[in-house]
Amino acid sequence: MSVFDKAKAKAEELLGRATEVYGESHGDAAAEAAGEARRLEGEAEEEALEREERAPDHRHGDDDGLAGAR
Repeated sequence: MSVFDKAKAKAEELLGRATEVYGESHGDAAAEAAGEARRLEGEAEEEALEREERAPDHRHGDDDGLAGAR
């Protein structure tokens, strides 16, 4: 969830896209497939980090934050 995790996921996505484009331009189906897989992996990791960031924090179980107000 850190900025480094986000940067790593984005770099993975971009590197995958570059490999995919290389494969397309050189007719290398293996590089194209590997690049697509790497790009999708980076996108999935990025989405997981964003979802984790948006999710409410449930570490306190049933605590609704109103502990003294009842």
